Amino acid sequence: MNDHNKKQLWKLIQLTGDFLLNKLPNHPNHPNGRNPYAHVALKVKTKFGSSYKDLPDDKINEVIEYLKSIKNTEV
Repeated sequence: MNDHNKKQLWKLIQLTGDFLLNKLPNHPNHPNGRNPYAHVALKVKTKFGSSYKDLPDDKINEVIEYLKSIKNTEV
């Protein structure tokens, strides 16, 4: 993915993480609370099979739509 798209996706991941801050359910593996930014990045990696940085540029719209769907389903 080119640098412009990487920066755009990272900003959207951060905004999605901001939205999920203090909204993720507690988990015994995270006694000090969950990191919503890592959660979102992991969801993207799991869904698309690689880090957002390593995806091809033509996947950007699909990732953006997925990030929007995370906001609707995680809360």
